[in-house]
Amino acid sequence: MSAVKSKRMPRAVREQQMMDAAVRTFAQRGYRAASMDEIAELAGVSKPLVYLYLNSKEELFTACIRRESKALVEAVQAGVEPGIPADRQLWSGLRAFFTHTAENPDGWAVLHQQASSHGEPFVSEVGALREEIVAFVTGLIGAAAREAHRDRALPDRDVAGLAQALVGAAEALAGWANVTPGVSAKEAATTLMNFSWAGLENLMHGRGWQSRGD
Repeated sequence: MSAVKSKRMPRAVREQQMMDAAVRTFAQRGYRAASMDEIAELAGVSKPLVYLYLNSKEELFTACIRRESKALVEAVQAGVEPGIPADRQLWSGLRAFFTHTAENPDGWAVLHQQASSHGEPFVSEVGALREEIVAFVTGLIGAAAREAHRDRALPDRDVAGLAQALVGAAEALAGWANVTPGVSAKEAATTLMNFSWAGLENLMHGRGWQSRGD
């Protein structure tokens, strides 16, 4: 009697399993200290199989960055409902960002800590993610300015600068929230809205801060 053979796991599923293990290992051990042996053991596969599917440690780390970047961008974009008031769009985008980073702390650690601190080509990969997020936020701020001024909008340079500042603040706040017990995604989003929206609203109504005597 022939033995019943179990179905082979599809390649895409096996790759996701190895990527999940890699993200967890890179986040908790760091890129330099993480080993392919650890990743293979956590994934429940042999080390040669990891190399067969993902070639090298550098390529595996790059693949992790790209996967986590794509997931973050998609989460933020999906969180913003078109057609609602500008402040609600920004709020929902921020809440989606902080919800995703809180629910995926290992992925965020790979992007925000590991990839940014180990040089090329990883820095460029994270830079591409940041540019995509900044472009999306720039669109939200520009739309808010047009909503506030039917006949006038903020200069493009101001909008671009505000988007860079807001994304930088969100990155720093997510890193803090993920290691501070009791800080929810809603609380983090509210903190950043309180910090940013009053200033944005003043700018959109022509009430920008002016230096005196400098």
